[in-house]
This record gives sequence, structure tokens and C-alpha cells, in this order.
Amino acid sequence: MNESPGSNELPLFLASTAHDMKNSVSVLAGTLEKLLVGASPETEAAYPQMAHMLYQTKRLNDNLIQLLALYKQVGKPDYPFDLQPLQVGDFVEQVIASVRVLLDSRGITLETECDPNLVWHFDEDLVIGVVGHAINNAVNYTHDKIRFAIGVVDECLEIRVEDNGRGYPQAMLDAGVSAMSGIHSGVNFLTNSTGLGLYFSSEVAKMHKHRQRSGAIRLENGGAYGGGCFVLRLP
Repeated sequence: MNESPGSNELPLFLASTAHDMKNSVSVLAGTLEKLLVGASPETEAAYPQMAHMLYQTKRLNDNLIQLLALYKQVGKPDYPFDLQPLQVGDFVEQVIASVRVLLDSRGITLETECDPNLVWHFDEDLVIGVVGHAINNAVNYTHDKIRFAIGVVDECLEIRVEDNGRGYPQAMLDAGVSAMSGIHSGVNFLTNSTGLGLYFSSEVAKMHKHRQRSGAIRLENGGAYGGGCFVLRLP
């Protein structure tokens, strides 16, 4: 059966629309960050509402970026997967810079643990997207502290985002398993979760391969703080 011209144009139109939306949301998030710099609940009555708006805009921006990346991966076989040797210390600094204003505005402490001189091969932009999503998700679960730790475990680079909250519910843990099995859990209207973040993270992990080993993600409870833990492993 031949595809009609419209069947090819619609995905391109949707991708273009998502890209325009991402740009607009990025501008909004940048404006909120500038307004929050130097402000505090004592000097700005709307500070809590602005901080919440920043959190929501970052979540929306993350989802749009993930959607576009997955579209490129599925729709274009020449997806620019950029595997490069990267210094972990520089990577950590980039992640911290991208989330600092949001965490400060929510009164959340970010503790980091890594060997800054460690070098590993991975796609920096995609992994920053995965870690950024994990940290934004941890903001929703934590009481006041998030741990961002990177180390080598079983010859894999293990990246952990942990919080000191109540831990992931069973449905979230099950969704992590489903994502690694290639199952997109879809929209949960009770939690307003699309499941897109976990699916994107699992696809990014699987794209990283070395000596017949592939990357993986998992969700668990415990870790250093006893709360939820997002774990990304790259061979």
C-alpha cells in the first residue's frame, strides 16, 4: 500500500511544531531563571509561585527535547549519535549549571560525588538530557536533598540520582522495568505522567554499546538517603 503525501508531511509538521514549542518554553524558563536570581521569599512575594512555574517549564522543555530526540532516532536512520571521550568532572559541572537556579529556588541541596578526572565515552547531550530529567523528577520526590554520584561499577559508568524522599511507588518501579523491556507505558492520567522520560532514558542507554554490552536504566529505593534512586549504566 502506498503512503499518501499527507502521511509523510504530518510527522514533519508535528516535529516542527514541537520544536517551536520547545524554543518558546526555553525562553520562558530562561526569563524565570533571571527573575529568580538574587530574589528570595523575603524580597519577592510571588517567589514560591515563580519557583513552581520554573519547575513546570523545565519539565515541559525536557519532554519536548526527549520527543524530538526520539523522533530523530525513529524517523531518521542517520541520527547524529555523538560518542566522545568526555571528562566526568566537566560533565558534572554542566549538569549542575543547568539545574542550579531551580534547586536553589526550591531550597534543595545538591550533593555530588565523582572522580573529576575520570574519562568515559558517551553522547554528552543525550546523557545530560537523561540526567536532567532524573533530577527534575527527584525534585518532585525529595524532601530537601539530592545526590548526584558517578563512578565505575562492574566496568560500567554508573550515574546515580538519589533523593531523601518517600521513595518511588511500585507503579513507578514497574514503569522502569517496562521501559527497559521496550514497552512504553503510556499516559497515566492519575499522575499526569506520560512515561516519555523513562522511555527516552532507556533508549539513550541502549544506544551506548561496548563489547556486546548495552547501557541500561533502573529505578530502585534506598541508596545513600533511603529515598528514590535513578540509575543509568553505560558500558
